[in-house]
Amino acid sequence: MTDPVDTGPYDTGPYDSGPYDVVIIGAGPAGLAAGLALVRARRRVLLVDSNRPRNAATLHAHGFITRDGISPLDLRRIGREEIESYPGGEFHSGLARSVSHVAEASGTGGRFTVATRGLRGERAREVRARAVLVATGLTETLPALPSIRAWYGTNLHSCIDCDGYEKSDAALALIGESADLAERALLLSQWSDDLIVFTNGVGEVSDRDEAALLARGIRVDRRRIADVVGDHGAMTGVQLEGGDVVPRTAGFVRPRWTPAIDFLDVPGLETDAEGLVTVDAGGRTSVPGLYAAGDATPPGPQQLLVAAGSGASAAAVMNRDLIGPL
Repeated sequence: MTDPVDTGPYDTGPYDSGPYDVVIIGAGPAGLAAGLALVRARRRVLLVDSNRPRNAATLHAHGFITRDGISPLDLRRIGREEIESYPGGEFHSGLARSVSHVAEASGTGGRFTVATRGLRGERAREVRARAVLVATGLTETLPALPSIRAWYGTNLHSCIDCDGYEKSDAALALIGESADLAERALLLSQWSDDLIVFTNGVGEVSDRDEAALLARGIRVDRRRIADVVGDHGAMTGVQLEGGDVVPRTAGFVRPRWTPAIDFLDVPGLETDAEGLVTVDAGGRTSVPGLYAAGDATPPGPQQLLVAAGSGASAAAVMNRDLIGPL
């Protein structure tokens, strides 16, 4: 995907009306839940989103109470409409370019400057904010197989908790190049006893773990994969280098996840060994006024409902922090 083109000069209008209470970057479940809580607290909130969700290829989102099976795009649309129905809610289609500290001498009352690149006809913006919530989630890199994207979101998924039920009793593949495949296979065995783990010659499964999986009827195939194949819109198997095709009708893939936080230009921000933004129980980062929620924080990718809960929790803490001390 190519980078969007800048749509115009910066809009400096928000400076004239003072800083936002909160700028939320990312309109996934965490950002939307936080935004709704904050506008209901009568906060002035700008929600910035590039409309590039990690689950864009997924047709149905599961496990979100009262919305089980909803399209992820519909879930985002409904959440945005709810926030914009309140006087303090504003949505901006844009890609965050930078978040940086405001010089103390600015006199604006805003701790941060947030610069965006406008998308879909909107102007680029640069605004002040008293606080910022990072809810950008993760970017993911799938194993480099020619046709894997063609099956991703329909026959292949990454979230076992989210989509395991829909693949119950199917002939499943678990494809990955990481060191946690045995644990993921164990979890996936709740939904099917016909499961093969494909390491693509890279993923790590110890001899001990392989023996434990085999005792449960789960095989490990360490050969290199050529592609995921199918016919008439249905996945039929995993093709290995050399030509062998192992019949499989569906499966799960373990991507490599990377926090989408390159735009943060804030010294002193602490991250963990995986690059995830470390936060306290209230979503506070190591930088005062900067908060994070959702998949960009440990432990990483979670169900939508869990991400929404972390956004709502962070919003409650932000609102109290903005009030100030007694």
